[in-house]
Amino acid sequence: MSGLKVAVVGAGYFAQLHHEAWMRIDRVELVGICDVNAEAAEAAARTHGVAAYSDVADMLADTRPDLVDIVTPPPSHLELVRTCMAQKIPVICQKPFCLTPEDAREAVSLSQRAACFIAVHENFRFQPWYRKTKQVLDDNVLGQVYQVTYRLRPGDGQGPDAYLARQPYFQKMPKLLIHETGVHWIDTFRYLFGNPTAVFADLRRLNPVIAGEDAGIVIFDLPDGVRGVLDGNRLADHAADNTRRTMGEMLVEGAEATLRLSGQGELWLRKHGSMEETQIPCEFVDTVFGGDCVFNLCAHVAGHMLDGAELENEASDYLVVQGVERAAYLSSEKRCWIDVASCL
Repeated sequence: MSGLKVAVVGAGYFAQLHHEAWMRIDRVELVGICDVNAEAAEAAARTHGVAAYSDVADMLADTRPDLVDIVTPPPSHLELVRTCMAQKIPVICQKPFCLTPEDAREAVSLSQRAACFIAVHENFRFQPWYRKTKQVLDDNVLGQVYQVTYRLRPGDGQGPDAYLARQPYFQKMPKLLIHETGVHWIDTFRYLFGNPTAVFADLRRLNPVIAGEDAGIVIFDLPDGVRGVLDGNRLADHAADNTRRTMGEMLVEGAEATLRLSGQGELWLRKHGSMEETQIPCEFVDTVFGGDCVFNLCAHVAGHMLDGAELENEASDYLVVQGVERAAYLSSEKRCWIDVASCL
């Protein structure tokens, strides 16, 4: 394939990051933007000089894309996937992936029958500091790893106006901290260490104006004896000039050294027994969100289609993340450890 035609469904807040990313990728042409809000679609399309649509079928018929990028809320995912798979068009689908686990499994089944992939837009593993962390782990710089701890502290969940400026639907989501946000680190932990086998969670709601949980601690049993801890609190913040860059801080502790991720996106290595930290170079484009991880994921999928590179984020594999998520909610409800296998 010499070039890739991409059509995007969605023209909301986060979809704008996708539009901009596709415009920067070599050998990729953004051919159309669709949204049920026709004005939003037209505004986005004017920005990038492409066609606007309010009907997905019309966009597919007119543009004949090689790939459809779905950047819409979960209730719309299954029907959009069904439409694309009927025409054997590969898909990238935003997370949370589908409205229910049953919908997600049906979407995967549709893709398998169509022999056409669905990639989930789970972009945190594509943040440059996690790619560098993976390299440090693969090089065995830390020795035997004991524990990874991530402290989620975006600081955007306080007061009656929490989330309204950027993603107001957060206030009405019955499940927030894990379903919407924590899944990023479920996937990141499994990228770094492998699939969790058991989960213990204690989840709670601190801001009474929202429907779901906004704080909690989740403990993961990871392969090779590694213990994972996700300590999340959307009301508290962390030290950073942009709290959305990393959304928190991480420690990976090993027998030989400890690796620390700061809120500035910096990685620091401290040898066991030492009081000094050495910065590990980690270059990234400091865009509005996550070290340009939206671009990185889109480029990854484009590389798969254009050059046959391995695809990391297929939906069939992502079902594991949803199983871990279910285990976390069940654990918090029952106040006990839950085996992930029982939730798959």
